[in-house]
Amino acid sequence: MQSVASAIRAALLTSEPRAKCFATRDVARRWRKGDLARVFDIEMPDDPARPQRPELLPPNRMPKRGKFGSDRGRIALWHSLAHIEFVAIDLALDIAGRFGAQMGEEFVSDFLSVAADEAMHFALLARKLESLGSGYGNLPAHGGLWQAAHSTRHDVGARLAVVPMVLEARGLDVTPTTLERVNAAGDEHGAKILARILDDEINHVGFGTKHFLRYAEMVGSNPQNLWKSLVREHLRGAVKPPFNDSARLAAGLSRDFYEDIAL
Repeated sequence: MQSVASAIRAALLTSEPRAKCFATRDVARRWRKGDLARVFDIEMPDDPARPQRPELLPPNRMPKRGKFGSDRGRIALWHSLAHIEFVAIDLALDIAGRFGAQMGEEFVSDFLSVAADEAMHFALLARKLESLGSGYGNLPAHGGLWQAAHSTRHDVGARLAVVPMVLEARGLDVTPTTLERVNAAGDEHGAKILARILDDEINHVGFGTKHFLRYAEMVGSNPQNLWKSLVREHLRGAVKPPFNDSARLAAGLSRDFYEDIAL
């Protein structure tokens, strides 16, 4: 029986986007059915495989999207969202494969389910781009999204604190505004995609928070104090308001975590 670690690694090293989505959903399905051994016999790669396109640029070289009402602006928005979800596939795969031996079966199950969700989100957004006469890879994309994973590759507490509890939680804050803009433009199909993603991301942040609380208990630390310490040490940038407090609370992320370190 193949180990779950080797199956995850193979998905991480799949570069073509459609193939990565299929491989990711297959890993999650096989794990759920008990067809993968709970064995972590191989290390995760430092970096996942990437397709030749999109061109990855540093944040200060990213072109401006343009106004959402223009064709260029709409395509740029959906392309940006697709890229975030594509990288999110690798983030979820990596945390399951890298820290699963340490954190246990439920941890692996939760984050493989996240990876499958992210693959589905990416597929929806890629089809949205195609309906607009474009496609994933046709525009440059932010090259720094993997940095948070790379910089926390040796510390599961830091990974949980920074990726689901800051970066993914930021999605809870900004997606409702994007959803309003898409609704206002009369894009019912796009609004349904964003609403689905928002609902799923609440669950994803919830998984991160749940396992961070368990990690804090394992190491005997106050969760809020530990989170603040890890975020200050490992986060590039700042925890920025405004916050979607209701969505964060639904994910178990109360204001006593982030209120007094926000800018």
